[in-house]
Amino acid sequence: MSTYLYGANVQANGIRQHYLRYGGARTGLDPVIIVPGITSPAVTWGFVAEHIGQVFDTYVLDVRGRGLSSASDSLDYSLDAQAADLVAFATTLGFERYSVVGHSMGARIGIRAARSEPAGMTRLAMIDPPVSGPGRRGYPSQLPWYIDSIRQSREGMTADAMRAFCPTWTHEQLALRAEWLHTCDERAIRASFEGFHTDDIHADLAHLRIAALLVTAGRGDVVRDEDVEEIRALVPHLQHTRVRDAGHMIPWDDEAGFHAALGDFLGAFIPTLVEGGNHASQ
Repeated sequence: MSTYLYGANVQANGIRQHYLRYGGARTGLDPVIIVPGITSPAVTWGFVAEHIGQVFDTYVLDVRGRGLSSASDSLDYSLDAQAADLVAFATTLGFERYSVVGHSMGARIGIRAARSEPAGMTRLAMIDPPVSGPGRRGYPSQLPWYIDSIRQSREGMTADAMRAFCPTWTHEQLALRAEWLHTCDERAIRASFEGFHTDDIHADLAHLRIAALLVTAGRGDVVRDEDVEEIRALVPHLQHTRVRDAGHMIPWDDEAGFHAALGDFLGAFIPTLVEGGNHASQ
């Protein structure tokens, strides 16, 4: 049985924020807000939220400039604005306590938001966050990879055409990305990619006081072992798990390994994923 409840919009931080809700209210457990990466509308994280929704009241955000949230040529797409969106979203929905699971760009949004110590944010799970920044090595993906695929998707794109950009993904994953990628505003993507290299999240990490989990990919080059040690020095209470058989898109490569890596960090264990379960994806 699906845990999906509904999609909705709220006015928060001066913009329309669209979200998908799974699971429903659970006594004694904090709701979970999932913040996706740079070109991942909320719907592409539905397969993860379906599973987490078995235990937690789960909300997946469309980050501004993605999916059905606000986008315009005058919108501020900075990390600060995105972080303020997250805090305002939780406040608008009346969360007294909540956990954040952020992937890639979403992890950086969570880190920047947590620096301000917003009331109610109790846990932050950082899923393979880009560690690029001023004076640091660049993010391993290149901007044209995003921009070229977005422009093709705006004209109408098949799953087979998307395979040129994501050759290891399943047909189902490719089809969903081809369907939704056109909702990613190119201006938002450019601003966020630039921010990967100009925003200093390590300065933010030094102020991280809430419970923190770092989940990294065993394959790929986003977070190396030396990066983990640097983050651990900044966040002494950090928990860390590496998903050995996954690349940067960890749940896509090893969904069961991703949920296992979360463990009981969010306040309870998530059931082991059974083969043949929900696998709708990006």
